[in-house]
Amino acid sequence: MKRVQLAVAPDGPTKDHQLILSEKAGLTRLSPWLTDAETAYVEQAVARDAQRFFFIRPEGKLLTVHVLKVQSNLQLALEEARLAGNEMLRELRHHKIDGFTLYNTCEDNRSLAYAEGMALGSYQFLKYYTNPEKKEKALRTIHFDASAASSADVLELQILLEAVFFARDMVNEPHSHFKAHHLAEAVRDTAFRYGFTAEVLEKDKIESLNMGGLLAVSRASAAPPKFCIMEWKPSDARNAKPLVLVGKGVVYDTGGLSIKPSEGMDYMKCDMAGGATVLAVCMAAARNRLPVHIIGLIPVCDNLISENAIVPGDVIRMYSGTTVEVLNTDAEGRLLLADALHYAKQYQPELVLDLATLTGAAVRALGNHVICVMGTAGDEVKKQLEESGWNTYERMVELPLWKEFGEELKSNIADLRNVGSGNAGMITAGKFLEHFTDYPWLHLDIAGPAYLRTANGYRTKDGTGVGVRLLYDFLKKYAKN
Repeated sequence: MKRVQLAVAPDGPTKDHQLILSEKAGLTRLSPWLTDAETAYVEQAVARDAQRFFFIRPEGKLLTVHVLKVQSNLQLALEEARLAGNEMLRELRHHKIDGFTLYNTCEDNRSLAYAEGMALGSYQFLKYYTNPEKKEKALRTIHFDASAASSADVLELQILLEAVFFARDMVNEPHSHFKAHHLAEAVRDTAFRYGFTAEVLEKDKIESLNMGGLLAVSRASAAPPKFCIMEWKPSDARNAKPLVLVGKGVVYDTGGLSIKPSEGMDYMKCDMAGGATVLAVCMAAARNRLPVHIIGLIPVCDNLISENAIVPGDVIRMYSGTTVEVLNTDAEGRLLLADALHYAKQYQPELVLDLATLTGAAVRALGNHVICVMGTAGDEVKKQLEESGWNTYERMVELPLWKEFGEELKSNIADLRNVGSGNAGMITAGKFLEHFTDYPWLHLDIAGPAYLRTANGYRTKDGTGVGVRLLYDFLKKYAKN
């Protein structure tokens, strides 16, 4: 389907419907659009806490006024603007309006956030309907008046939205149509199209490197594993050493012989959401030419069941040489991430961030609204990432990696076991990953917000693309700092 297009409105009288953002203290600024009687009506209604107003003009066009509430906290103000945009989307659909020009009369201009929420909420995944046009509720265009946004800001937001939609599309693809080689092809195609480099290591190369974690998890699948390496290295990169992003790429997860219950398996096509995010971030960074040297790593495979499947109690040797007793085959993501984290050492990275739908424990502990974060990076980096989390409202809670959690990973027959006692499973998973790092590192467990059973505002049902906006904001500010 066609996705919403953002652009600055051309000069001269517009033929679009008009949508004006206002605020309670500045209703007199509506005079260029409203009559005195209409302004008085709006003022009286706002006093009663009304926010949305619709006026039909003689030519049949709709003029809409949306009065945003005052919010002193900028980060909360931006989120409320996104939610307000998503609310207005429903009204526009009701009136069968698929495009408009956005004007700003607020002192605190939140036009970009407002449009962002509206555009994100407009996402639909209709690829497999026989007649998708019957299902489509498309928002086609958002034009920005010069009062609302600059051309550069509008273009940047357009590219970022397309990256989020790209990640959502990949997560929403059913396993019948999106296997390991499809994700690898998406990496190659996206790199070629947008100007960063990509290399895909095939099974024979993965075997020669002895990536035991990735090979063990993929053993039951007829589809061979892949190891995808991306690089965006602009000539004006501000970082002397690369920043490495690692994304879990399990395109479908049955749990292996430690099989999931059926109600926990029907959405396991989402287990490559971390990999989708990493690819989408590389795409957005390249298209917007962020001056940051980035390496992206995505280990890709299925976790299926067959006579070749890894068995609970088996011992495998990882790429690092560490031996691991696999007590739960559904704790597979950490095995292939560990190989990727060890692979990252060759780049002598300034910072490594990994993203993964890693544990049900993260969801049970904190629900669907929070990313669990833990790691060894310094306080300044953690602070910057947390700030980006609030800027994009993809918020995080830091969890400890105390040495006591590592005690649970001791094995009687190998260097490590892949699970702890069962308590605080998201932390013992992080502690397992820590073993394979020797650089500043943060682990983001996105299992909660990556895939939603019901929509949450502009975060649509199913794949949300969580992490794309967060990491883009972080990388943009990282370059400046």
